[in-house]
Amino acid sequence: MRASLPISLLAAVVLTGCASVAIDENFAEVERFAREDAGSEVRWLRSDAEREAMRSEVDRLLAEPLAIDDAVRIALGYSPAFQTLLADAAVASADATGSARIGNPVFTFERLFRSGAEGRELDIGRSLGISLFDLLFLPARLEQAEFRQQQTRLQSSIALLSTVTDVRQAWVDAVAARQVARYREEVATAAGTAAELARRMQATGNFSRLQRAREQALAAEETANLIRARQNATAAREALIQRLGLTPSQAQALRLPDQLPALPEAPMDEATAGAALLENRLDVRIARTDLDRTAKSLGLTRVTSVVNGLHVAGVRNSETGESSQRGFEIELPLPLFDFGDAARAGSEARYLSAFNRTLEVASNASSQVRVAYDGYRSAHDLARHYRNEVVPLRQNITEESALQYNGMLIGVFELLAAARSQSASVVQAIEAERDFWRAEAALKASLLGQPIAPLTLQSGASPAEAGGGH
Repeated sequence: MRASLPISLLAAVVLTGCASVAIDENFAEVERFAREDAGSEVRWLRSDAEREAMRSEVDRLLAEPLAIDDAVRIALGYSPAFQTLLADAAVASADATGSARIGNPVFTFERLFRSGAEGRELDIGRSLGISLFDLLFLPARLEQAEFRQQQTRLQSSIALLSTVTDVRQAWVDAVAARQVARYREEVATAAGTAAELARRMQATGNFSRLQRAREQALAAEETANLIRARQNATAAREALIQRLGLTPSQAQALRLPDQLPALPEAPMDEATAGAALLENRLDVRIARTDLDRTAKSLGLTRVTSVVNGLHVAGVRNSETGESSQRGFEIELPLPLFDFGDAARAGSEARYLSAFNRTLEVASNASSQVRVAYDGYRSAHDLARHYRNEVVPLRQNITEESALQYNGMLIGVFELLAAARSQSASVVQAIEAERDFWRAEAALKASLLGQPIAPLTLQSGASPAEAGGGH
């Protein structure tokens, strides 16, 4: 037995592998997912030199108005929050590697004295023991550890996908809020001009108090809308800064584009969206991996629930003046009080839970994709409707109103009301484009396996209400 023990230990050490190798392999898988599926690059900053190099790259990207892809690049290579996720994944990977390793051998040393008629005798005992169960079930434990590594890789990919989606939507919100604030300024300026003109006309006796009050109320409401729009723009900008993990100096240097990207001429068709294999979604793969791990654990529990320990040790005893004794001892717990029925029942229940959870995730996957695509398509149709129909019509109304005003067919207040209505329609068009780009990010995330809350299209005030028709 003593001759075979070191060989078994050596085999165990070789099989359990190195924790750093598993961590690097898991990170390589996350890099692949980021590059091929998320369309970006991920970096794990593990030294001061790497952090300084990335900081310089961030400063270079911030020298120009920040594009959405560059925002994602910063978040995946610079954000402290995402760096924390990578470090936590490394911890989970190291724990999984450690769970597959057998327990260290136990060395026991005894030094006993025996006193008798013949004098004092010294008895020295030495033993080196190891759990035989650890060796017998090492393949099963290695398989369980590999399942945990798979879970770590998939969960890291989910975290990366969540980060990408959040950053894209935060960028869209920040740019759109800035656009809205700018157009709210135009509306408020037009309303203020109308209110001042109404005040002067009342002073000359050409306007009633009621007419002046209406214009003043509109100006006051538009001032309130402008204050809200500016606050929303500030909050959206700060939310993006937090997602990117920028320092105060970098936050001051951040510049955003003046407007959102142009709408695609044709949206993604439903066939293309449905071409993604649902079984490749990350959430489905995580559920299946968990089910496989639970099934393996169930088989192991059926064995270990009754006999949960078997230790073998090589023994060598020697006495003063006597020859040494060599041999081995076996330690085996007897199942007299705990027959393992509770452990087996709990393991079977966990398997049933994992099985039904996998069915639930798989059955919900297609529905989630349909909901995400419907929100994406509706948002595209609405944004295109504002771009092609509503805004051009409001612009035509403003132009015709200007012609009629020049011909003295309408008054200045009708002209200002038309201008306010046009600006309000532009604000709604910006909000519709914002909803589309948010929906696109949500659809991409849903296709890869991250369920996103369904898009709700908000109905804003009509341009007629914003313009304050007379």
